[in-house]
Amino acid sequence: MDTDGTLIERSCRGRPDAFAEVVSRHEIAVHAFLARRAGAQAAADLLGEVWVRAFGGRGGYDPAYPDARPWLYGIARNVLRSHWRASRGASHVTAESALAEAATDPWEAVTGRLDSAARLRVLAAAVRALPAAERDVLLLVAWEQLTPAQAAAVLGIPPGTARSRLHRARAVLRLADPVEEDA
Repeated sequence: MDTDGTLIERSCRGRPDAFAEVVSRHEIAVHAFLARRAGAQAAADLLGEVWVRAFGGRGGYDPAYPDARPWLYGIARNVLRSHWRASRGASHVTAESALAEAATDPWEAVTGRLDSAARLRVLAAAVRALPAAERDVLLLVAWEQLTPAQAAAVLGIPPGTARSRLHRARAVLRLADPVEEDA
């Protein structure tokens, strides 16, 4: 099986259809990334913009990276920022509603640990209260299952910075959720 890097390189060298395989591999994950941040309804429209930008920018992708998911999340993050800027006042409400939708996240392992609606509200409030830089790293690692190094690539920061932000975010959440210590 070809790596994402190989497929993207091939699509730049006269085989644009090779990019369709990259889309097929990552469309569900990128859609989920968008839905958790902007809500399910906006995610479909935003997903199309992610693919347009990714296809247009594929010439700048380093094919030495076999997994394009961190690169795609970086593009999706920029699309979300544009979306939130365009909707100005509604951006905070949209982000909050996306966090509230976490209770219906299809990842049973995550929702199974949430033993009550009250606990979810406490955790969601703690996540919303995190500084944006720490929240971004936490969500990329927790929701998108990226490594801290991959999250750093998405955010354009050094890996050590991502690890320290993740550590601070986790420490805040442990304090906000005393039940977590029992798990």
